[in-house]
Amino acid sequence: RCLEHSRNFTIALQVAALSEPEGKEAPLLSAAPRRTTRPRGSGAGPAAALIPPARRGALEDSPWETWRGRKRKGSSGSEDEAQPSAAEVAAAQKREERLRKFRELHLKRNEARKLNHQEVVEEDKRLKLPPNWEAKKARLEWELKVEEKKKECAARGEDYERVKLLEISAEDAERWERKKKRKNPDLGFSDYAAAQLRQYQRLTRQIKPDLEQYEKLKEQYGEALYPTSDSLLHGTHVPDKEGIDRMVADLEKQIEKREKYSRRRPYNDDADIDYINERNAKFNKKAERFYGKYTAEIKQNLERGTAV
Repeated sequence: RCLEHSRNFTIALQVAALSEPEGKEAPLLSAAPRRTTRPRGSGAGPAAALIPPARRGALEDSPWETWRGRKRKGSSGSEDEAQPSAAEVAAAQKREERLRKFRELHLKRNEARKLNHQEVVEEDKRLKLPPNWEAKKARLEWELKVEEKKKECAARGEDYERVKLLEISAEDAERWERKKKRKNPDLGFSDYAAAQLRQYQRLTRQIKPDLEQYEKLKEQYGEALYPTSDSLLHGTHVPDKEGIDRMVADLEKQIEKREKYSRRRPYNDDADIDYINERNAKFNKKAERFYGKYTAEIKQNLERGTAV
């Protein structure tokens, strides 16, 4: 079959050489085949008439004609491919939609990154501030508002305290009144200085002033009754017998109250019962507190029955 194709190719070259006009040299057999132009739709050129019918079918099946036919089909197919189909249009639209969504997601990611960076910076600023910064800031803002209101009231010629009371609701006023009535609330023991101050305030509230004696002392000492930094009162005042008796009675009340006071101690159910009554239990606890580390071995020997 290859030999037949080569023979057909040689015949085609010879026909092309015969169809050349005079004055031109015929192409060599080894040269590339010369492409002859033929009108579209004619089916064959003038050289095709010189080919015998028996050879014409073989020539049409030659590689040269096969290649030319494929090229024509390819050129006509390219024109058809220039117009995309409906599936390709739908795919292109879907691709554009995906690209648009991708761009939107990209913009949202950049915006979220920017906001996140701003929040991180703000959080770092808050962490560097002192722990009570929020309370201080609120206090300063409240003071600024109060100053502004005072200036406005002064400009209008009004009393700020009266204006402030008009803005307070009845519930807040009752709550503040109840808070004022709770004088000296027992906050428990914090330190000895606070306990001493509370005791001093309690004792001074219990004192009932004697106005008659006060008037007598005022007439007797005059301005010296109100001492200053330059006054010398040491040894000048001698208390009367009634004042001394009142002080002694108050001290006796304090001692009596202190004796009745006892700190509550937790009771341990698992502790050993080595007492016969409450008084004996207190004595045993005191003895254990002072001599327990010396008598621990003796106590264990007595409990085991191995004492010598």
